[in-house]
Amino acid sequence: MNFDKEAIYEYFKNSYQLQILELQSNLEHITKDSILKAIDIIINCKGKVACSGMGKSGLIAQKLAATFSSLGTPAFFLHPGEALHGDLGVLQKDDIVLIIAKSGESEEVVQMLQVVKKMGNTIIGILGNTKSRAAKLSDVIINAFVNREADPLNLAPTSSTTVSLVIGDSLASTIAKLKQFKPENFAFYHPAGQLGKRLLLNVEDLLILDQGEPIISINATMKELIETITKPNLGGAIVVDDNKKIIGIVTDGDLRRAILKFGNILDRKIEEIMTKNPIRVKKGTKAIDALHIMEDRPSQISVLPVVDDDDRPIGLLRIHDLVKAGL
Repeated sequence: MNFDKEAIYEYFKNSYQLQILELQSNLEHITKDSILKAIDIIINCKGKVACSGMGKSGLIAQKLAATFSSLGTPAFFLHPGEALHGDLGVLQKDDIVLIIAKSGESEEVVQMLQVVKKMGNTIIGILGNTKSRAAKLSDVIINAFVNREADPLNLAPTSSTTVSLVIGDSLASTIAKLKQFKPENFAFYHPAGQLGKRLLLNVEDLLILDQGEPIISINATMKELIETITKPNLGGAIVVDDNKKIIGIVTDGDLRRAILKFGNILDRKIEEIMTKNPIRVKKGTKAIDALHIMEDRPSQISVLPVVDDDDRPIGLLRIHDLVKAGL
């Protein structure tokens, strides 16, 4: 099929802009009272928010359940059809139902809401038809009316699902604001994401200790030093005094430079080749801060000692492990 490229882009822009216009138009239909009531119900909910909907509205409900949960309001998706065949058992007395529907006349939705009403749970409806049967069963109605869909046939849920999604996301965002939801809270719900790792991971979480601690006494021999560096293969060894406190570090690079300088280094003392009073971080330091310490300098360092409050080393952190962790 051959189409003019400019025409194709115009089709895309028209659909895009139509959805923006429907969003703007819909805002005029939403009453302040309905939003304030819905937010009051959700923020004071002692249970969870059961987000529900059929078809494309159900997909929006699934997304909203995820949004609420990630922003500190426990939520789950409840399929109306499955609810009528046993899944309503998941609904507890303190839960509320957030129903997403365009027509509000789907038999599965209406039948489910009829039972929910009898159970005594509060129902908030994000509805395209405020005179529907679903609307009559809802305690609070948020008007999600659109003039038309964004597809050429005005049939596929496009503008209507966009409006429902934005309403739900805006509710979740407002409630997170009112709950004073912080990045640290978000991180706990997203520990595998980059933000979660940056806020939750401390340096000690990334230490490799199962292969032996790369720590050696200043009085040890050069052979013992090389063995200490080689065994855990962490790229270096931390040198400590008689009180087990850090006084230096010897890296693979230090060994190579010492060989170039002295030739045979087995008869040399550790203090001759170590870097004295090395940069280190305390246990409890954020891993992302350690990464900045290692990278944001004229000459980057590849290993960083981690010490306790008494300046006694507990391990050696590699930049490789920080990068591998996804920071």
